[in-house]
Amino acid sequence: MAQLLYLHDSYLKAFDATVEGVQGQVVALDRTAFYAGGGGQPVDVGTLRWSGGECRVMDVRKDGDAVWHMVEGALPAVGAAVAGALDWNRRYAIMRHHSALHVLVGVVYRQFNALVTGGAIYPDRARMDFSLEDLNKDRVAAIEAEANRVIGEHRRVLVRFLPREEFDRSDLVRLAKNLVPQGISEVRVVEIEGFDAQADGGTHVGNTSEIGRLVVTKTENKGKANRRLEIALTVG
Repeated sequence: MAQLLYLHDSYLKAFDATVEGVQGQVVALDRTAFYAGGGGQPVDVGTLRWSGGECRVMDVRKDGDAVWHMVEGALPAVGAAVAGALDWNRRYAIMRHHSALHVLVGVVYRQFNALVTGGAIYPDRARMDFSLEDLNKDRVAAIEAEANRVIGEHRRVLVRFLPREEFDRSDLVRLAKNLVPQGISEVRVVEIEGFDAQADGGTHVGNTSEIGRLVVTKTENKGKANRRLEIALTVG
């Protein structure tokens, strides 16, 4: 089983690993800090280097217990020791936007009891869809203001793991459809300290002070009871 280093340390920019498999242009490692995608968060990209060679990681996919890195260039041999490095500027931008969405989700849930119906995260923007019938200008302004108030309180962003039984008794799902697989015995939870907590497998900043200012750049009607908010972040 590949060790997913990002689950415990979102700030890990580089790591050492051993090649466990090579198939065509994909490489399996025994441990990785490359995020394999999911929950609206895209995969990480970066490089793998080893004695005598290096390649570019273009895509990452999780298949059962293995994590496969699609690479461009030379291939390391099975058993080789490799040094992985993330495209850190891209990853950190994604982390900021992902954490901003968690604040946004918490605000919308508290104000309107609305759940998430979809979303996507990019290095320069993010979007989230909610089970809302009305999203007028006043509501959008109130959501943006409250989100920035929470962000400006410099709250810690914490990660903890709950036994599945405890998670099932909690109120930590913000999705309209619970997508946490039944076979998982332990659930990872990300908490904006003192504000909101959600089941989540992605990467985040350690404090809301790193997010910057949230700006709602666009809203869309995606159906009878489905509204989209698109956001961007500014520094400070």
